[in-house]
Amino acid sequence: MRTGLANQKLDAIISKVEQHGVEAPSLVQDLKDLRESALLEQDALVVKVLRLTYEFLEENNAFDVEAQYEEDEEGNEYPIEIDDKENLLYLLNLLKNAEHKINREEIKDYRTSLKMQLY
Repeated sequence: MRTGLANQKLDAIISKVEQHGVEAPSLVQDLKDLRESALLEQDALVVKVLRLTYEFLEENNAFDVEAQYEEDEEGNEYPIEIDDKENLLYLLNLLKNAEHKINREEIKDYRTSLKMQLY
């Protein structure tokens, strides 16, 4: 997120998730509001990921998205077992610096996983 206001909204959402997890009150609405800020910033990837995130939360009441992987010695990738709260917090923290090249790649991984699991 590029603007101060968007980062304040994002920080508030992160705090709420840290305290209450994925069942945090008004989490979906907060993500929708944050998406409006991303629209103003014209960051299509962040806009898409935020929409997919709140749609996933609405449908599943969880955030068990497999978007993080580890690699073994042979180069095989396996999804990392991570609880819903930590998974969502990880994504939200990536969004704080969405312009960073590595963060952007991981956000794209979330986008792909969310799309596959939703549609």
